[in-house]
Amino acid sequence: MIYDMIVIGGGPGGYTAALYAARAGLSVLVLEKLSAGGQMALTNQIDNYPGFQEGIDGFTLGENMQLQAERFGAVTELAEVTALRLDGSIKDVETTEGCFQSRTVVLATGANPRLLGLPGERELTGRGVNYCAACDGMFYKGKTVVVVGGGNTAAADALTLSRIAKKVIVVHRRDTLRATKVYHDSLLNAPNIEFFWNSAITELLQNGKLSGVRIQNLLTGEQREISCDGLFVSIGRAPATKLVEGLLELDESGYIVAGESTETSIPGVYAVGDIRTKALRQIVTAVADGAMAAHSAESYLAVR
Repeated sequence: MIYDMIVIGGGPGGYTAALYAARAGLSVLVLEKLSAGGQMALTNQIDNYPGFQEGIDGFTLGENMQLQAERFGAVTELAEVTALRLDGSIKDVETTEGCFQSRTVVLATGANPRLLGLPGERELTGRGVNYCAACDGMFYKGKTVVVVGGGNTAAADALTLSRIAKKVIVVHRRDTLRATKVYHDSLLNAPNIEFFWNSAITELLQNGKLSGVRIQNLLTGEQREISCDGLFVSIGRAPATKLVEGLLELDESGYIVAGESTETSIPGVYAVGDIRTKALRQIVTAVADGAMAAHSAESYLAVR
């Protein structure tokens, strides 16, 4: 069978593309290697997705998105994609469960936060260790948080948290921020932001949940412990684009170059959610991408 659309990745962007395409009468296959929801499924409480007054956990929201798309005819196959052939009118998608073919492909494989790589980091994720200030900042209202990083993401996270938390401590390996100048004055003048320059976090302290961090001055070797309620790791994200390296145009950070239409450098191939170049990576923006990808694919197929 040749599908009208194959969606690679079962996160919010992927299942929204599947939903819109299936409702438009297209045959749709979603390929997901683990379970619905992607990174969203790891979030215990989502409060910034519209329509859920009391919030919702990411696993349930992901499952609901899958069931909704399948209600209109989308099919889900649990398989890992191993290779792609995207040129031509028929696209080949090689997986651990065989080869599938489609007239259009939607890439929704997402991006993963870069980890510090410290012992206990994964176990403390959601219990004090966080990777998204916009997602989880409100849990630290009136508390003390640490932000590690010095780029634009860390700067934006620190400013966001400064409006929520009682105190924000920024730990950066250099003696000045790498973030663009527009952030500097706001950060340096914020009364509740403190900086530890030339420093790195060497240990996560815990008592069932994060209780603090140990930091080391990289110039003097001096170490000290800092008590905190939360840690935000803001050292960048790694887009899951290994499959399309050499096939699609990527930006300098490895994200797929695709504008608001979600169209990539190959006709009939679309990129949605965290995997594409964009200013804001949130569930709601991934969902918007998915709807646009389905619209773009429908228009593409209509003239073929």
